Amino acid sequence: MDRAQKQGSIETLKSVFAGAGAVVVTHNKGLTVAEMTDLRLRLRKEGAALKVVKNTLAQKALAGSLGEEGDALFAGPVAIAYAPDPVTAAKIASQYAKENDKLVIQGGFMGTQVLDKSGVAALATLPSLDQLRGKIIGLLQAPATKVAGVLQAPAGQLARVLGAYAAKDAA
Repeated sequence: MDRAQKQGSIETLKSVFAGAGAVVVTHNKGLTVAEMTDLRLRLRKEGAALKVVKNTLAQKALAGSLGEEGDALFAGPVAIAYAPDPVTAAKIASQYAKENDKLVIQGGFMGTQVLDKSGVAALATLPSLDQLRGKIIGLLQAPATKVAGVLQAPAGQLARVLGAYAAKDAA
């Protein structure tokens, strides 16, 4: 890899790190091509991605913003899982690591905050952005439905009373 290619890779990684809600750093030693493809497909299906990175290039792209703790994540055969949603990559990578012992989660980072293994596991248990949106919409719609029901009840009672008087007068 010549100097221009390295610089291009560093710029690509900078844009990945800037656009990611969270980055999960994994060791992928021993994973077969089929297993890596399976993980990539699972991530892509949810809008996330997996990229095998060269440690020195990743450290240069981060430019020391994570400190020594962040630089320590990039040792050995490293792949990063990332997505715009902070929860998606952590959730899928954690689930895949449970199914396959060859994928080991080293940690991750959100912005400039470094996460250890337990931090990534905690992030994976949170609901995704789409799930949160669904809950909020449900909460907003529930009171509106109740208000509509309350408003319709007196009108229905009034109509029944008028109907009863009309039937009584007709008889």
